[in-house]
Amino acid sequence: MNEIRQQLFLLIPRLAGHKVLVMGDLFLDEYVLGKASRLSREAPIPVLEFVRRFYVPGGAANPAHNICALGGQAVVVGLIGRDEAGTQLLSELRRAGIDPAGVVVDDSRSTTTKTRIMAEGSLRFPQQLARIDHLNRRSVSREVEAKLIAQVESLVPEVDAVLVSDYQTGVSSQAVVQAVLSSAQAKGKLCTVDAQGSFHKYTGFDLIKGNRQEIETALTCKLLDEEDYRLAGEKLLKDLSVNAVIITRGPDGLSLIARDEGYHHLPAANRTEVFDVTGAGDTVIAVATLALVAGSSASSAARLANYAAGWVVRKLGNAVATADELAWAVENW
Repeated sequence: MNEIRQQLFLLIPRLAGHKVLVMGDLFLDEYVLGKASRLSREAPIPVLEFVRRFYVPGGAANPAHNICALGGQAVVVGLIGRDEAGTQLLSELRRAGIDPAGVVVDDSRSTTTKTRIMAEGSLRFPQQLARIDHLNRRSVSREVEAKLIAQVESLVPEVDAVLVSDYQTGVSSQAVVQAVLSSAQAKGKLCTVDAQGSFHKYTGFDLIKGNRQEIETALTCKLLDEEDYRLAGEKLLKDLSVNAVIITRGPDGLSLIARDEGYHHLPAANRTEVFDVTGAGDTVIAVATLALVAGSSASSAARLANYAAGWVVRKLGNAVATADELAWAVENW
């Protein structure tokens, strides 16, 4: 095992024991699985005979789940509706070991639910045929916003870091984000974000993550080669006064641009066993956050996050990597 891998291997157990506040858009991910029995007479589609249904916490709850899977503690701040889906989501949060202490109930909206219709067959994993999203992207009310801010301000002193997961459904308003940053800076806490395009809101954060398409849209440019990625990252570092930027690149891995460490391109750790890329970005920001809290460099945090993302794409749906799985990936890939 070379020196870099040895450092990562030793970093993994240090991820455990840290507490992270995850603020953002909480989703209930529903999976409906059926077995294709025949073609419909009504339309050129398969008829699925129902097999089973299961739920997993999605949206901002997914990075929280990743944190718990690695031995950390996660407490979430976000919204649910006063409905059956909200009750189910609270149950799934607790099942995953996530503390729902910061969850606010908004009577004016339903719980965001993403339903995936999956067909089972002879392949290793069911294949997704369709997805139905029940969501509301309107801004939250002033009253609900105030409740979210109050939860953030009360919980930040209890944690080691704050992670914002902005899925663009109204929770991460400018006022809420500013409360996160002000509270975190006042207490000396690490502040990271998966901005998913809204980069301007996160000026002053320690680490910002976005994917290639989001960066291209935000900067109105094309990322075609390593120089493009380097320049884009350096522009975000300067314009947003952040310490590090991670740009995820799908099958091409990720790029890190750090104020004290320069530019690094990390090829994908796993390119041969990719079954479902759902939630891989959530894994990246969760693992990078834990690694930084544990005292690692930005480059080590990005490398470990890259291995973790390579592991979770081998699984179905919003998946997580355990410490043992992550250690195997570092040792063998």
